[in-house]
Amino acid sequence: MKIGVPKEILVNENRVAITPAWVRTLVEFGNEVYIQTSAGIGSSFHDIDYQNNGATILPDAKSIFEKAEIVLKVKQPLKEEIKMLKKEQILFTYLHLAADPELTEDLIKSGSHCIAYETIEDSDGRLPLLRPMSEIAGRMSVQIGARYLERGTEGHPGRGILLGGASGVPQGLVTILGAGIVGTAALKIAVGMGAYVHVFDKNNYGLSRLDEIYGSRITTIYSTSASIEESITRSDLVIGAALITGQKAPKLVTEDMVKKMKYGSVIIDVAVDQGGCIETSQVTKHDKPIFVKHDVLHYGVANMPGAVPNTSTNALCNATMPYLIKLAAKGLKALDEDPGFAKGLNISEGKLLLELV
Repeated sequence: MKIGVPKEILVNENRVAITPAWVRTLVEFGNEVYIQTSAGIGSSFHDIDYQNNGATILPDAKSIFEKAEIVLKVKQPLKEEIKMLKKEQILFTYLHLAADPELTEDLIKSGSHCIAYETIEDSDGRLPLLRPMSEIAGRMSVQIGARYLERGTEGHPGRGILLGGASGVPQGLVTILGAGIVGTAALKIAVGMGAYVHVFDKNNYGLSRLDEIYGSRITTIYSTSASIEESITRSDLVIGAALITGQKAPKLVTEDMVKKMKYGSVIIDVAVDQGGCIETSQVTKHDKPIFVKHDVLHYGVANMPGAVPNTSTNALCNATMPYLIKLAAKGLKALDEDPGFAKGLNISEGKLLLELV
């Protein structure tokens, strides 16, 4: 098949949907790969790297969309890209439709087949294409939160504390809402920084597993509104890591709870691309990632891994490419042979197929 990779146009999105090494693999399988010029530069991949591995470089997105049978992206298409989508064309990317009715309507009207990375499941019901970006976002969340807890970072009133504390000075408290991939990755970094950590979830088995791994270095708490409120009012950093596949994230923290948080504390809502699990969250962008509400710093960048694009692109491609190889070999028939892959088909032939959306 003809596979086209346009340059991402979301603000400060430096990832690219394919690496030069994976281009070589696709070409070896008999596919044609078209890359928009400079598409990979933000991830430190140059046009010559792609050409040396068998790709054809095209000058603009229009050329890519006209040529491709499969359009391969990282983030959901923006309006100018949706206008270039053709009926029966396959779009393979992150979509996160539950938080964006307008995008959903526009893609339905396009008549294209839209396969979302984030709803594909493996044989155990896990989300293999969401996992690598969730892991990276989770790790980044604590790193970013620690930076904004510094006093006056980029002009914002952080609490001025070091998460790991110091001799004779207690460490900061990090509350992590959700013990899935994001939460577990955040926990690893928070513990490594020496923070005191509360982890919330409704899965007792998952909490027990974390207790076995981390022991007394963390506190696991069954998630109720009362227990969450008690913890976040004491916290320096709150990580929103709750996710329900294909649906809007559950609102675990109300605005009234945020009002009770410490002056200069920080919220990192990793679930913001699914609507956010904190009521006061808003989507922000890498060029202006923070806003302050009720004296609490909020970080709501929906494409956090875009800030570490080389790492993110490599991790993403390792997950997506085995599915793309099957899709390029058999088209949509590949979905018939893999029920988990079929769950990625969110929109097809003018119809919305994902019931939760």
